Amino acid sequence: MIQITLPDGSVRSFSKDVTPYEVAVDISEGFARNVISAKFNDTVVETTTPLTEDGSLLLYTWRDADGKKAFWHSSAHILAQALEELYPNVKLWVGPAIENGFYYDVDLGEGTISEKDFKTIESKMIEIARGKHDFKMRSISKADALAFYKDKNDYKVDLIENLEDGTISFCDHSSFTDLCRGGHIPNTGIIKAVKVLSVAGAYYKGDENNKQLTRVYGISFPKQKELTEYLHLLEEAKKRDHRKLGKELELFTFSKKVGQGLPLWLPKGAALRERLENFLKAAQKKAGYEMVVTPHIGQKELYVTSGHYAKYGEDSFQPISTPSEGEEFLLKPMNCPHHCEIYNARPFSYKELPKRYAEFGTVYRYEQSGELHGLTRVRGFTQDDAHIFCTPGQLDTEFKEVIDLVLYVFGSLGFENFTAQVSIRDPKTPEKYIGSTENWEKAENAILNAAKDKGLNFIVEEGEAAFYGPKLDFMVKDALGRQWQLGTIQVDYNLPERFELSYKGSDNELHRPVMIHRAPFGSMERFVAILLEHTGGNFPLWLMPEQAIVLSVSEKYEKYAEKVLNLLENNEIRALADNRNETVGKKIREAEMNKLPFMIIVGEQEEKNNTITVREHGGEDLGSIGVDEFIIIVTERVKKSLKTFK
Repeated sequence: MIQITLPDGSVRSFSKDVTPYEVAVDISEGFARNVISAKFNDTVVETTTPLTEDGSLLLYTWRDADGKKAFWHSSAHILAQALEELYPNVKLWVGPAIENGFYYDVDLGEGTISEKDFKTIESKMIEIARGKHDFKMRSISKADALAFYKDKNDYKVDLIENLEDGTISFCDHSSFTDLCRGGHIPNTGIIKAVKVLSVAGAYYKGDENNKQLTRVYGISFPKQKELTEYLHLLEEAKKRDHRKLGKELELFTFSKKVGQGLPLWLPKGAALRERLENFLKAAQKKAGYEMVVTPHIGQKELYVTSGHYAKYGEDSFQPISTPSEGEEFLLKPMNCPHHCEIYNARPFSYKELPKRYAEFGTVYRYEQSGELHGLTRVRGFTQDDAHIFCTPGQLDTEFKEVIDLVLYVFGSLGFENFTAQVSIRDPKTPEKYIGSTENWEKAENAILNAAKDKGLNFIVEEGEAAFYGPKLDFMVKDALGRQWQLGTIQVDYNLPERFELSYKGSDNELHRPVMIHRAPFGSMERFVAILLEHTGGNFPLWLMPEQAIVLSVSEKYEKYAEKVLNLLENNEIRALADNRNETVGKKIREAEMNKLPFMIIVGEQEEKNNTITVREHGGEDLGSIGVDEFIIIVTERVKKSLKTFK
């Protein structure tokens, strides 16, 4: 008999070679019908894999992230089979599951795939799926694996040559075989709906010097209804695409002459950024932060000391040489080493801690051109960075106060649906991290205790920590249900050691401070992109570039329109006037397209009665009211949307 531990902590006894599916049946036959994947002792297994030793078992359905991963990984196999049948000269490379769906990279030889071919590929995939073919794993020797692909697929041969004998396996279904590590659903019949989403170029091994392959993206579901809902979501996402809205609202642009991945903020976008910065600066001032400024470059040795060069050197821009021999500088990839040196500028006593240094610091990371995406993946971005240097005894209070700050930011910007993620080390790969085990345990426990005490809904993820310390990440769902990582807080015992930071304690001895890294926005660029897509460009009223527009019925009322505009601006309401010789209808349509919250119409009656007629974005009329009344309405709505910090 073997002992199987389930997620609720219960232990059940089974005969040796029991399968995950049989364990699921023992729990509940109804539950077993929905189980499509499993993990045993942290290793992904099939639901038909015999279990031969004691261990912990996780069972996944479609509703679980790991269940979806197995579903989409299996769908990638079906896509590969369909492509082999439709394109006889195709050579397969790799086909993983991704966050939403899957893809397969293939060499089509002389062939091509375009949108007109999608329906044919989908039909073939559904035909294969309806065969209800079982996915079957089998181990194979390295020699036999190489022989199978020899003269047929040099991409697979290259993969196999880099694998250890005894670790290689194939997956079979129907008449199709693929090199695979495992992690499939029981059979193809569970897949009921598929959609080929797009095709793109992808360099072999991600190297621009290699051949460009064809990447076919797809998604699949166990019900047609879910595919229909997903496609509707995609259409909504297209409408909210921050690149599209950023252009329409004149917030930012890019220039080939300036360089890929280097955004240019237009006047409206720059004003938006400034409001976000001022909003956070005001909260930081209340919380005792001091603003600092650091340069855009630093000596290479600075980042060698911090460990960033060893970990991220390949993702940094190449060292900048100077006329002076022996000098090497890097474009700043991180702000934290600079802040460590600010702390090091003078000695501190424990009575002066904590020290909280904040900066909107621009950093630079080299991203491959194929990975750049609007404002969400750029080569130059500004972090709302801050670093707190405190005593170990102050760590708990300081960390919780940063949580309060992050929640204040989310509440003021309409991000109400989020999960906290405690990102810790992967104990199986200690080489990925710096510092002692003792320091890591102290840092991880500090975050876990703070998250519990604040009552956060959180999960723990192994292997997601930064190389110098664990962190608390906030995973926010936007209006379309998509999840984004926004806001991070990290506990770091290691950089203070590397930079030999110290403070004099009450015992007159030197002690090492603890460092907290935090960035509620993350980066201004990515945050604005996500906020744009979350709101569809309808930002909270306090943040809007313009809160109102005054529309004159004709040129005769231009002076009255200017009078109204001046009254609004004198009361700190951002507004503009449209006195063009156009119809009011056209002016309203254009104001709607530009997401302006209030349209103020002035004509003969309004001038005569010293009033305004107000229409809200979306069509609701507030009717004819006085300017003073309108100012009160806007002021109260701004107060309501902008939370109070402390």
